[in-house]
Amino acid sequence: MPFIPHTDEDVREMLAAIEAPSVEALFDEIPAGLRVQSLDDIPAGLSELEVMQLMGARARADGRASCFIGAGAYEHHIPAAVWSTITRGEFYSAYTPYQAEASQGTLQAIYEFQSMIASLTGMQVSNASLYDGATATAEACLMAVRANRRSKAARVLLPRTLHPHYRAVAHTTTHNQGLLLEELPLERVVGHTPLSALSRFDDQDLTALVIQQPNFLGVLEPVDALTDWAHARGALVIAVVNPIALALLKPPGEWGTQGADIVVGEGQPLGCPLSSGGPYFGFMATRMEYVRQMPGRIVGRTVDLEGRPGYTLTLQAREQHIRRGRATSNICTNQGLLMLAGTVYLALLGAEGLERVAAACMARTAELLEALCAIPGVRRTLTGAHFHEVALTLDRPAHEVLAALAARGIQGGFDLTPLYPELGSAILVCATETKTTADIRSYASALSEVLLMAPRERAAAAGSAS
Repeated sequence: MPFIPHTDEDVREMLAAIEAPSVEALFDEIPAGLRVQSLDDIPAGLSELEVMQLMGARARADGRASCFIGAGAYEHHIPAAVWSTITRGEFYSAYTPYQAEASQGTLQAIYEFQSMIASLTGMQVSNASLYDGATATAEACLMAVRANRRSKAARVLLPRTLHPHYRAVAHTTTHNQGLLLEELPLERVVGHTPLSALSRFDDQDLTALVIQQPNFLGVLEPVDALTDWAHARGALVIAVVNPIALALLKPPGEWGTQGADIVVGEGQPLGCPLSSGGPYFGFMATRMEYVRQMPGRIVGRTVDLEGRPGYTLTLQAREQHIRRGRATSNICTNQGLLMLAGTVYLALLGAEGLERVAAACMARTAELLEALCAIPGVRRTLTGAHFHEVALTLDRPAHEVLAALAARGIQGGFDLTPLYPELGSAILVCATETKTTADIRSYASALSEVLLMAPRERAAAAGSAS
């Protein structure tokens, strides 16, 4: 097994239970002459992260690319205990939480997840997870229309800085349900949503404003000012957040003077590997006053007639999940296994560990930015503060450069040109705690080589890579 859960105290207790003086004593039937006294040729032990990095380097020798792409799916170190735990049969094969008498373990795990998400986001209540971050955003828009009864317009403002895939899913999900999604422009220099762009909505009926923090381009939004502006005009605030970033950034529940109203995001950074697009899991949290408008399952903790604690689905009728015509939402399940991975990941790291991961991401991104911007032909695209992603402008076509890097075993970033043509030939790069100084130097060296190539040579390399 990749993860050994026994602590030194556990071992002492087990030895005491069987009245054995030591682990060595359990093997006393092996003659002393057959025992190895030392392992002189075995190198010193490494930490779990160092072992994973070493094995990753060996795997890359067989062709695995070094990844500097973020854009909504992030490569983080996943402790072995996470998947060792959730692939146990008790979790791996469990399904429905409807029958509380047979599902206490599943229900308690979901309850722990909800508690962690509520704490991380600074909100009062969370659901049992959703399909992914994009569908969670779309569901939040629909929920805002139900929850904001003062607004009759069903109008939601979506910044251009919101993840393009999230915007597309929101439009697909809501356009036949009477919602009007209006796009806010991108401030070209800083890279966030400008407050000046909101002035034309000052006297209009608005249902909600969506704010992504950090936004898709990696830039931090002025969340306090945006939140207060929305609330002053009777609109709800939907926060779209990266859970790792919340270890360092102000939680949405504390944005502005009142805090956000609905919080959603993608849970993939919490213990889920990059896996060709998923499956991942979305999360959603809100204020208690809106809890009955929240889609998906909610697990509550209670006591039975004898005062023993127990867990059950609560606050929603089952029709919410199985009868389309009477349902508030057609979300009828949650990503239970992936949600459980996030729960175990958060429990293992704790608040201090999550903060260290976030700080390491910022440090690695600063190192990456310095190394790449020192190369002629590369400059920073936007001036706004960032977390662990940053946009870079190249003096060559971005798609050709990225393809040439891929031919060298480096996934160099996300091409922003098709989605944000106003930024020119730009790429979005990301570094997490998994990146080493050697990784960053290798990327910088490869990028220098690619940018020195003649256009015809670079195009040929791009063609061979594709």
